[in-house]
Amino acid sequence: MRLQGRVAFISGGAGGMGQGIARKLAKEGAKVAVADVQDKLGEQFVRDLREGGADAIYVHLDVTSEQSWEKAVGETVRAFGKLDIMVNNAGISGMGIAPQGSLENWNRIMDVNSTGVFLGTKVAVQPMIKAGGGSIVNISSIAGIVGMGLDQPVEKGLTGAYSASKGAVRTLTKANAIQLARNKIRVNSVHPGVIETPMTAEFLKDPVMRERMLKEHPIGRIGKPEDIANAVCYLASDEASFVTGAELVVDGGYIAQ
Repeated sequence: MRLQGRVAFISGGAGGMGQGIARKLAKEGAKVAVADVQDKLGEQFVRDLREGGADAIYVHLDVTSEQSWEKAVGETVRAFGKLDIMVNNAGISGMGIAPQGSLENWNRIMDVNSTGVFLGTKVAVQPMIKAGGGSIVNISSIAGIVGMGLDQPVEKGLTGAYSASKGAVRTLTKANAIQLARNKIRVNSVHPGVIETPMTAEFLKDPVMRERMLKEHPIGRIGKPEDIANAVCYLASDEASFVTGAELVVDGGYIAQ
């Protein structure tokens, strides 16, 4: 197993891509802490993981709160003895928020998608140093690399705040990779394309939009959580020991066009 003996923390781990990531890391031998605000969903998911033989716990986490981060990571270290892998996965889409939308909406998206990654990294550093190093994997988006307006009405399209928040994750990753290399902590970002998750369900239930997305993915399909989980597992493993500050695009060729 590629992650035998490692301890992994996954924010936003109760559903969607987070579930896929947690399953993959557990399958590869990691002990996993599933962290989310969706307590019932997260607790049930952890029960399912345990029934499958995984060593897993659920911890409540509000990614916008430093105190919540410290408590959740502290619980993880107490339960498993250390922290090796941090996956900053939690995020919100901001669908339907117009470019001229409220400052409150802008701040909410930035708080969850960007500040959440900053806090997750900040809180992970000291436990990772004590463990002798580690791997931080930040889930950004192709919207953090290119504009993703999709020429849709504002009530259906992605807000600019989403792209801004994911672009911040992209460059924060690179800055932290340089700063933390001396501590043997690698920091990389994954940039999903359109993935079948609860976050995209409303968007993709429109048959016209689904067909358009299929046509715009050269590989011929929309992504699955497992596609992202496989990328995260690689970056978390020793196979990526010489990889830091990198951005791994997993989008079926969407932005290669």
